[in-house]
This record gives sequence, C-alpha cells and structure tokens, in this order.
Amino acid sequence: MPQTIALVDDDRNILTSVSMTLEQEGYQVRTYTDGESALQGLMSKPVDLAVLDIKMPRMDGMELLQRLRARSAMPVIFLTSKDEEVDELMGLRLGADDYITKPFSQRLLLERIRALLRRNEAIKQESSGNVAGGLLVRGDLTLDETKHTCLWKGKPIQLTVTEFLLVKALALRPGLVKNRDQLIDAAYGENIYVDDRTIDSHVKRVRKKFRAQDDEFAQIETLYGIGYRYKEQ
Repeated sequence: MPQTIALVDDDRNILTSVSMTLEQEGYQVRTYTDGESALQGLMSKPVDLAVLDIKMPRMDGMELLQRLRARSAMPVIFLTSKDEEVDELMGLRLGADDYITKPFSQRLLLERIRALLRRNEAIKQESSGNVAGGLLVRGDLTLDETKHTCLWKGKPIQLTVTEFLLVKALALRPGLVKNRDQLIDAAYGENIYVDDRTIDSHVKRVRKKFRAQDDEFAQIETLYGIGYRYKEQ
C-alpha cells in the first residue's frame, strides 16, 4: 500500500504544490490548514509521516507536536523560518525527527521524507548479527527493532525514530565514543546535512525521557568536544 503523508500548513499554496509533488511520487497525501483539525485527523487516522509548520492558527506546530508525542511516535518533520532558530531547537526537544528551513526546495523535502521513512522502515525490519531476533539488550536497556519499543528497567520509554536510532547507535558499542558526524550518519543516513546542535538537542530529549522513569539514569555520557558514548553496566 502507498505510504501516507500529512501536510499541516496554513499556506494553501504550499499545501497544493507539495501535495502534487508527493502524489506524483506515489504517496497518498492528507492536508490540514490548522493545528486543531490536524490533531483530530491524525489521532483518528494515523499516517506514516507528518510535515508540520510552526506558525498556524488555532493551534501552532509546537503545541500540535507536543500533543502528538503524548500519543504517537510517528515520524515528524518541522518547517521553520530562517529567523526561528529558537523554535527549531524547541521543536527538536519536543520530539521532531528533522526540520527544514523555509523557503525550501521540494526536492530537499522529498529527500528528507524518503530518508525518514527508510529509517522508520529499517527499525521495523532490520535484524543484524549484533541484534539477535531484532533485540538489543544492554544491562537494563532493551531495544526491540521489530516493534520499535524501548524498555529501561522493564519500563517503556517512547522514542521517536531519530531518538531510537541514536540510542541504538550508542548502545551497540558500549564504551566506544561516537562523534556527532557518526551519530548523524546513524540517525539520518549518509549525505544528509544536519547541524551538530540537532544531535545535541536529540540527546538532551533522550536523557529527559529516561530520567523521567529513572532519575539516576546516566548511561549516555558526554565527552565535551568529542561526542557521546554509552556507559557499560
């Protein structure tokens, strides 16, 4: 079945032009012009990926993302303006998987959508020699790639696609330092440019989620100026 993309933006020109491009590529597209109608639609009929604008009437993209993340780990790409640097970082901390700055080329958006959908599908299907039966267990951490689930001390941690791939990349080789470029490749794929601060924002959100379950969680260590590593238990 074709994958379904939701576009949420109050600019009807963007909705029309991007919808046409995505439909030509074989995707099904659902469009919304405000956050409230998008929330109702996405909760009743989930999609494979959502593209959200930040500034919208009735409910902005930040609030919409926050409400979606309370119930869903669907991949999300944020659309931001050049003067919205703070919003970009806040969006990542709330759980966006990626962001694109307006004005953007439709080719770039299409590449990011394809990459994020591939990453999401890989989580479901991948089973490597290091992960028997799709399970990765490191002490109190259990990642199940086939179900896209994460447990810490038996308690579920809801992770986005990007967060899941970051945790997996670090936990696969405990004690090994991963620099930001390596984590970008692991979470976004090669040939995708992402600012270093994006990885830092994702890591901060991952830590916050684990510490909400266990305030002593300290497995993801920062090596300033170098990168991150997963501490062996």
